[in-house]
Amino acid sequence: MEIEKNNRVNSLFEFYAPLLTKKQYHYLQLYYADDYSLGEIAEEFSVSRQAVYDNIKRTEKILEDYEQKLQLYRNFQIRNNATDRLQAYVQQHYAQDQQLMQLISELEQDEAD
Repeated sequence: MEIEKNNRVNSLFEFYAPLLTKKQYHYLQLYYADDYSLGEIAEEFSVSRQAVYDNIKRTEKILEDYEQKLQLYRNFQIRNNATDRLQAYVQQHYAQDQQLMQLISELEQDEAD
């Protein structure tokens, strides 16, 4: 369960990080991406562990609110699943069509950028 939550927060962070304040960004970056403890973050910013914890929880809620309204991550997942199904179909039925394979590859690359 904890791993799923961490993966979700990291994914939402990738989409919505530019909308966060510098402090929110840094706390989440350190906590989720760099695996800092609350104490380490608190020491780095000269605040209490409770302040860091509260900020991280508030920021997680903000990310979920952004996702609820904008659905960037959900739509990304839908497009990725559709592209995967398309690629599997083409691989199975049109594996020799290099132009078609190249177009799918371009779709995947555009989505990754």
